[in-house]
Amino acid sequence: MESFCTQSLPIAAASSPLSTLIFQSSAAAPAALTSPTASMSQDDLKQMAAYKAVELVESNMVLGLGTGSTAYHALERIGELLRCGKLTNIIGIPTSKKTEAHALSLGIPLTSLALNPIIDLSIDGADEVDPHLNLVKGRGGSLLREKMIEGASKKFVVIVDDSKLVDRIGASKLAVPIEVIPFGWEYTLNRVKSLFDDSCTAKLRTKPPKNGIVEETAEFLPFETDNSNFIVDLYFEEGIYRDLNHLSDELLRITGVVEHGMFLGLATSLVVAGKNGITVKHKE
Repeated sequence: MESFCTQSLPIAAASSPLSTLIFQSSAAAPAALTSPTASMSQDDLKQMAAYKAVELVESNMVLGLGTGSTAYHALERIGELLRCGKLTNIIGIPTSKKTEAHALSLGIPLTSLALNPIIDLSIDGADEVDPHLNLVKGRGGSLLREKMIEGASKKFVVIVDDSKLVDRIGASKLAVPIEVIPFGWEYTLNRVKSLFDDSCTAKLRTKPPKNGIVEETAEFLPFETDNSNFIVDLYFEEGIYRDLNHLSDELLRITGVVEHGMFLGLATSLVVAGKNGITVKHKE
């Protein structure tokens, strides 16, 4: 899409604990990004959501920099606004090594949680979002650093296209990830699986084959996170019907579990791009 540099506008404040605002257009972005058409791709919608969220970024902020295909567009926009001089004195804390490299390539100055333990704003995508703004994150493998950084943020804005919206966590039938230490991972996997009935399948995540080619003799190696841990992926037939906070406590009490990919109560705002425009939800 065409590059542009304009003055940003803030998203309107919420009037209730969970309010919804619909944006069909914006003075801060060209019509190509805020007037959806049937021909727009999923990536176009992701860019729309990302650019809308970046309107919340102000000079002198400490930012949490997300990881993934939607957060990619937010980083691109932040870098562009820095180059244009619309934003100044921004420092970011990346949620992954990949994001760190991307941010440095864009000229975004970086810092750490040790030096900046309070973050003004984090912007990141999500794999699933339920009606209460609970999230599934970590299908890219960065869930631990994401949760640490976004949990330290005054505001956490989630950016998605409307395909990520679900009735309940796990309902997409895609992975709900659990980060575990490599030692005894089989034992940990079985302990995690024991918390659920037969509607849940638990699998160790493996590295994708090189160049998309699988050799008959190839040994599938475990996927490793930036923290040198493994990922156990949980798959549910109809989603998780249990109390999520109680489940979170049970998972974290299992020795060997480092963190899980359910982000409960962390998101303060949600920006959703769909064929009918941009929807923004705020949670007080």
